[in-house]
Amino acid sequence: MGEVTLSADPAGGVSARLPDRPLLSAHPRPHLAAERLRHARQPGLGLAGLVLVVPVAVLLAVGAGGAEGSVLVLGPLITFALPVAAMIAFWWEDWPGSSLRPGWSGIADTLVIALAGVVLTMLGQAVAGGLDLRGLIDATPGPGHLATFPATMSIGGAAFVAMLQITFAWEGWPLRRLRRIPAGALALAASWVVALILYVAVDRGGLLSGAEFGAFLVVAGLWQVWFFVVWRGWPFAGLRRRWVRIMAGNAVVVGGAWVTYAAAHLAGGVRPDAVTAAAGQFVAAGLVVGVLFEGWLQNRLPPAAERVVALAAVLLLAAVLAGALTAYAGTVTWDRATAADWVGHAGLNAIGVSVILHVAIARRWPFTPRDPVAA
Repeated sequence: MGEVTLSADPAGGVSARLPDRPLLSAHPRPHLAAERLRHARQPGLGLAGLVLVVPVAVLLAVGAGGAEGSVLVLGPLITFALPVAAMIAFWWEDWPGSSLRPGWSGIADTLVIALAGVVLTMLGQAVAGGLDLRGLIDATPGPGHLATFPATMSIGGAAFVAMLQITFAWEGWPLRRLRRIPAGALALAASWVVALILYVAVDRGGLLSGAEFGAFLVVAGLWQVWFFVVWRGWPFAGLRRRWVRIMAGNAVVVGGAWVTYAAAHLAGGVRPDAVTAAAGQFVAAGLVVGVLFEGWLQNRLPPAAERVVALAAVLLLAAVLAGALTAYAGTVTWDRATAADWVGHAGLNAIGVSVILHVAIARRWPFTPRDPVAA
């Protein structure tokens, strides 16, 4: 069975080529010892990580002039940076930061991700209606300026969901046959092509409004995190034929997203921002349980029981996060955004990105040494 692992290359750097299947589907032997060591240190390793994850999450949630300013300015920037974070973490094995000393590596990669997020947000803004630098950095740019929220959100969200789908459900095929640097770059480019096609067909085409399309994308992210992070690729990773794994994984994610979104839509009275907020808390909780506390239950429970308990833990944590964030949002006066918009941002962008940066980019530094065994 496959596992999600965030280990560095066994040689201590960026290897020339990617393995035939992503690490969530098949572990090369050098990664098994690192995985066992990480799992043995849980839950202490995850609890230690909260020391860094929580302050960063708070900063991203309210650091841009309060809750609403953070939604309007940081929300789009982080959303557009996420596909680049996935490329560096899952395709480039932390290059270019991997060439630097521990500590500096995560900082360097984070700076690259942040810069790329700004550039890609500008590109998304140009596609959505025209480049407007004031609308990029000002929460209230005023009449005549194109604010990035919510105009660009469906483009950035589609690019990230497509990047995860290419990386996990498609197993990176056929790009994994290439050297890892061009393979990752092509995966990022492909995710943008898919995002632009979906944006034109669905958003501009009038099939769904921008808010509805964004909500659907977050629901798709929920299914990706559920099966490929919390359940580490089960049951698809156990299928021997690649095309069967790929077809099954894509069918479950896309089909599950449509069924879930349709059920919420048919329920009546459920706004898209509420769907985004609820699904966003599942994604955030899934990353905390499946990534930050990776392996905590695997050595303590049989596989089937571990999956059930892990899913229950995600649902419980998601409910706690939703309740706490909604309670805080109710104390804030909202103008351009809504309380549900911020709850979704706090879960997806603030908590989710903080976990990804700590584990997938910084490799849990400084709580583990930067080497192929403990990373």
